[in-house]
Amino acid sequence: MSCKCFIVPHEVLTRFAQDRELSAELRKGLFATAQISHELRELRGQAAKLTSVAVAHADALIELAPSPTVTVYDCKHTQTLPGAPVPHQGNSSDPTAKRAFNETTHVAKFYKDVFNRNSIDNHGMTMMSSIHFGSKFNNAMWNGSQMIYGDGDGSIFIDFTSGNDVIGHELTHGVTQHSLQLNYSDEAGGLNESMSDCFGSMFRQWEAKQDVKGADWLIGHDIIGPTAKARGFTCLRDMADPAAKHCLAPQPTQYSQITPGMDPHYSSGPPNLAFYTACKALGGKSWEKIGQVWYHSLTAFGPTPDMGMKPFADRTRQVAHTLYSATPTVAAAVDQGWKHVGL
Repeated sequence: MSCKCFIVPHEVLTRFAQDRELSAELRKGLFATAQISHELRELRGQAAKLTSVAVAHADALIELAPSPTVTVYDCKHTQTLPGAPVPHQGNSSDPTAKRAFNETTHVAKFYKDVFNRNSIDNHGMTMMSSIHFGSKFNNAMWNGSQMIYGDGDGSIFIDFTSGNDVIGHELTHGVTQHSLQLNYSDEAGGLNESMSDCFGSMFRQWEAKQDVKGADWLIGHDIIGPTAKARGFTCLRDMADPAAKHCLAPQPTQYSQITPGMDPHYSSGPPNLAFYTACKALGGKSWEKIGQVWYHSLTAFGPTPDMGMKPFADRTRQVAHTLYSATPTVAAAVDQGWKHVGL
């Protein structure tokens, strides 16, 4: 299971690292982030394999706690994990620590209140974060057991705890790891990334109390640095318009455009657009009905590591009929979403 579960795609980092219009210092930092990210990916892949084997051999999973403990550690710009414990996290004088604690707490509440899920693993798993990882590290990730946040270089990206959708996105990789267990390659990889974008976006909308019309559907809008903004970039991805030029990582919009071996950060475009289209077709709040269909499809059927996009689309259609048999507009919206992208 090769995994690249960072919020920023490798291609974006290497593209900027080779950009001669940027300073040598910035390019060096971006190149370092790409290299370090590669090694962290290996750890993430092994953690996912361990989860799969452990779940397969467990007689029953024991609830660790009725609600998760949230902890924050400070790497102090080293790469030593988890770092030093941060005291008084929720009231810390360090805004990064305070954001990491509060937003992780809110993600736990979002999953509990909206989907009745108890933490990442649904059994009260501690939700641990390490902040100030490395020197000007331009990424954030779920490494299989905890969150890691870089501070950004202040130019292309800023502090990665600044994006609540980034936090929701990466923690959802943990939810996927403990449910459908999607691999991180080919179509399953695209679905894996799309699940995180969908739930990250829902979390951002839930916190803002936005309906589907009020949301901007941007991923990573709040971590874009001034140099990237000056070049016209406003986000990493746009679920409403995946191919838009204002995206740092524009995506295909049609299932037919996905090619074998495509980076999941790009092949997630069609399922992202399908989710957005379904939400807009139904209206209201994304997490109330369409989100419930996606969550049930992700968590209620056991592991299917190599699931393709068409089987997942068909599953959401069936789930919509089952959950909302008295409200056929839900299934119609889900069907409209997938047909819009060729599925």
